[in-house]
Amino acid sequence: MTQLQASSGGPRATERPLALVVGDAPVRLWGLSSRQRIGRQLQRLGVGIVDTADAVAGARSVLVVDAGWVYDEPLVAALVQAANGTLLVDEVSGRAVAAKVDADQAAAIAATLLQGADPATPLDRRTPATLASHYNNKLRKRETPYLLPLSAATLTSIEKRMFSGSYKGVTDVVTKYVWPTPARHVTRWCAIIGITPNQVTFVSLLMVLAAMACFWHGQFGWGLAAAWMMTFLDTVDGKLARVTMNSSKFGDVFDHGIDLIHPPFWYWAWIVGLGAVGLPLAQTGLILAIVIGGYVAQRIEEGIFIKAFAIEMHIWRPFDSFFRLITARRNPNLLLLTLSVVAGRPDLGMIAVAIWTLLCFGVHALQIVQAALARRRGPLTSWLSR
Repeated sequence: MTQLQASSGGPRATERPLALVVGDAPVRLWGLSSRQRIGRQLQRLGVGIVDTADAVAGARSVLVVDAGWVYDEPLVAALVQAANGTLLVDEVSGRAVAAKVDADQAAAIAATLLQGADPATPLDRRTPATLASHYNNKLRKRETPYLLPLSAATLTSIEKRMFSGSYKGVTDVVTKYVWPTPARHVTRWCAIIGITPNQVTFVSLLMVLAAMACFWHGQFGWGLAAAWMMTFLDTVDGKLARVTMNSSKFGDVFDHGIDLIHPPFWYWAWIVGLGAVGLPLAQTGLILAIVIGGYVAQRIEEGIFIKAFAIEMHIWRPFDSFFRLITARRNPNLLLLTLSVVAGRPDLGMIAVAIWTLLCFGVHALQIVQAALARRRGPLTSWLSR
């Protein structure tokens, strides 16, 4: 592993610690060696990595990390921010696996970790539960960061745990309950053969276009097949980026841009397709205005909530998180449309989407009013962070 400097001035020019990674694991995790994975985690935090204890001379602090273990990203971030003299131990076995120490202690700590022993120097012993926050704001959920020994025997269970950990805690019913198992297998396959998240996102874009074309010509069954494939790949690309730590600003904009823009075009194409199969809506203009305008209005409501209360609408209270499962976003609306096609009445499906969109708009408006009243008692906080 090569040394990565956080600035041109070398170790003395940065407030970030250097990292000395020791040990290794005999298996690859999501297509990465253990040292590669830890290296990517540290790079994302701006931490330089060195190969030997001699290379840390002059550093203000050093992270010594045993690569035989798998560290949740919030745990690594917490260790970077911890005070010198912090020792991370596995809560189950009590084994010391990482430490943040002064540079002159790094060599001794590294040797001790490789031996699986406790350092002779007294350090502040911390477990994942006591070192890092249990609330992950980015993924909108609360859970203890994981710290897991990596071996051939534990590989499958660790991949399951990591994949579960990459999931948002607050999302729609299909993404939360239907996609996880098949998405984990496809994500693992992509990671092993080297398919990137952006490549998956590009295929999902093709599915967006295919679904729209099918809807436009009244081929609702084929269109739904392409649409559901798109929603599945939309799950896979994000999870692949997280478990392989292969994300980029472009990829984030590419993925979220598609997610944000495409649903109104699907609804428009569906309404056009109804005319193509002899099932035109009586109030086509009104229905189109409701489903597209309502979609845009709900996203505006969410933006207003964040701007006004510095918190996402869907993570404020338990009800808000529950309602995110079924609110009139893409996947719940696709469920309504799918049921209508199965029943042979795709026209009623779009009417159902319009009605549900109006109801959800009203619920979100009420949430904003309730939040404004609640803020009089103090800032709003997520129930997941308490």
